[in-house]
Amino acid sequence: MRSARATGKPSSLKFVVIASCIGLLAAALIADYLWVSSSASYLSIRSNWSAEKSVEQVITKNEKIGDAKDKKVPPSGPNATFADLPAPLLEWEEMAPAPVPRLDGAAIQIKNLLFVFAGYGTIDSVHSHVDIYNFSNNTWGGRFDMPKEMAHSHLGMVTDGRYIYIVTGQYGPQCRGPTSRSFVLDTETKQWSDLLSLPVPRYAPATQLWRGRLHVMGGSKEDRHELGLDHWSIAVKDGHVLEKEWQSEIPIPRGGPHRACVVFNDRLYAIGGQEGDFMAKPGSPIFKCVRRKELVYNNVYMLDDEMKWKELPPMPKPDSHIEFAWKIVNNSLIIAGGTTEKHPVTKKMILVGELFRFRFDTLEWSVIGKMPFRVKTTLVGFWDGYLYFTSGQRDKGPADPSPKKVIGSTWRTKLRL
Repeated sequence: MRSARATGKPSSLKFVVIASCIGLLAAALIADYLWVSSSASYLSIRSNWSAEKSVEQVITKNEKIGDAKDKKVPPSGPNATFADLPAPLLEWEEMAPAPVPRLDGAAIQIKNLLFVFAGYGTIDSVHSHVDIYNFSNNTWGGRFDMPKEMAHSHLGMVTDGRYIYIVTGQYGPQCRGPTSRSFVLDTETKQWSDLLSLPVPRYAPATQLWRGRLHVMGGSKEDRHELGLDHWSIAVKDGHVLEKEWQSEIPIPRGGPHRACVVFNDRLYAIGGQEGDFMAKPGSPIFKCVRRKELVYNNVYMLDDEMKWKELPPMPKPDSHIEFAWKIVNNSLIIAGGTTEKHPVTKKMILVGELFRFRFDTLEWSVIGKMPFRVKTTLVGFWDGYLYFTSGQRDKGPADPSPKKVIGSTWRTKLRL
């Protein structure tokens, strides 16, 4: 009996040891499983965060395209929003920035020089000078002052190749009133002279030289919001007015400001624009701007020998703030940027980031490329195969087409039509 009990003890002990080992192994396996599961979950969360951070970094980088030091912009246009249209990617090169940022300025190209006028610096400050960009050496220089009585934004402007005719516009910052004062600039001597004032003040009227006459039409009336349909003309030559008063012409079918107005092959075209605009807040001592209902349109109108407005095929989408955002290249009109109808949900202003082409021979519109960012009131020129634009107000980033920063940057792309 003693011998049997003596041999049973080690067996029981051995069983306990083996059972303990099995238990420890099972516990270890369970712990390992839980650790792997939790680690995988952690890695998954970390990976998702990293991906979100990477997207954020890309957006931030794209938002700063306008301030980038690199000359070449990667071929990445704005991300899709409801307002963006499919368009080929273009390679844009950033050039020397303008001396000052400006919004609602004006620009006229004469040969290799782009004369850039006035504009807002901020909503509370306006410029009262001219800067010149030289396309031959891609430099800015030659600043000179404007007359003290000349409007600072929303100008009507056109050239005959030497003289620049400046008609009416807004005098001062915020939403101050318009002036009817008009001027002529001799670009060779940099001398200013008076031009017979428009019968009434206007904001951003469509302005062109056609058949020896200076034509001014549309724009906004004195309250800045109500559209004008009036159309006047006066004979001019070599910077001089040949008549004693403006002559009334056939009213434009749709009035309002911020449209392109061009002449090609002895025909006058009025393109895009809008009805309504910001107004001055009643009683505000600084004429503080307040929003009013606006309607942006895509209409295209033409005057020819019959002197009757004819409606042509519309733009690919409504577009405004394009009065100096265009250039005629060969048989085509190129328009860069602008604003379109407000976002249907947020009601925010939507900027345009496409280049539009209108062929005068076929009367067809197309979208020929994306700009480096969405932007309105661009000032456009064309030289040696390159399309240039400078200044304006750009978007908040690829995912947000509403306006934010007033810029002075200058960009160009090789234009292949």
